[in-house]
Amino acid sequence: MMQSRMIGDVKVTRILEYAGPTHDPAFLFPEVDRQVLEEHQALMAPHHWVPHMNKLIVTIQFWVVHAGDNIIVVDTGVGNFKPRAGIPRMNMLNTLVREWMVAAGAPPEKVTHVVLTHLHADHVGWNTTWQDGRWVPTFPNAKYHIPKEDFVFCREGKNKEPGVIDVFGDAFFDSVMPIVDEGLGVMIEPSREIADCLIVEPAPGHSPGQVAFRIRSQGEEGLFCGDIFHSPLQIVRPDINSGYCIWADTARHTRLDFLNRAADREALLMPVHFGEPHCGYIRRQGDGFCFEPATW
Repeated sequence: MMQSRMIGDVKVTRILEYAGPTHDPAFLFPEVDRQVLEEHQALMAPHHWVPHMNKLIVTIQFWVVHAGDNIIVVDTGVGNFKPRAGIPRMNMLNTLVREWMVAAGAPPEKVTHVVLTHLHADHVGWNTTWQDGRWVPTFPNAKYHIPKEDFVFCREGKNKEPGVIDVFGDAFFDSVMPIVDEGLGVMIEPSREIADCLIVEPAPGHSPGQVAFRIRSQGEEGLFCGDIFHSPLQIVRPDINSGYCIWADTARHTRLDFLNRAADREALLMPVHFGEPHCGYIRRQGDGFCFEPATW
């Protein structure tokens, strides 16, 4: 499934990999009890939480940007035929993502840039495709822009140290290293500009090197926020971390700073995991914030 909209002269298309009521709230948000969800039921149900199941709706999606002659993919989901035995819902998927990308005007061989907010397994999977007995780049003519701090963290094995939340797992070896080995990887740090349209902004906490990408065109602005947010609940309650945040205090600081910037800029928020309508705006509400869903 795909949906498109314009940000100035830039076309942004959402590519859906899968979505469903998959997560026990206590698993994704260990600090949250049901009372918190009920207090925010008008925000959360029915598109982000199913009360009678007590399941959070979590989406895996990514974004295709057409900007001039550039075709940019922002994050790359789980990927097909990736062995993820520890996460059954992600294990050995066989979806029509490639076909949807072609339908969206982004056949893999035409993609010029791949930009990654961070290197967790559900954000890098379509980097590579199984072919002739090995993992090869899905986008053979693109440069893959990889957050340097995440790469170093995994290369040095810090994700495997005791007490560390490892959401990188085998994806580093089947979806990241093959790109670097092929010479297609470009290490990025905050403040860099990519493809003359994306500004890299720091967003550490969820992972050591997570970044966000800001796009501006004709006075309009959008923000690709990676996993700063897993749910609109974290917009009204920015103190809430997911269970995957590796540096808890840093993640909270990043989230609050990002909310202030997004509200000031009136930028379209384009996350990876929100339910319908999958994107929207951050508005100020009293001393805090609220989420205004966008329309397609």
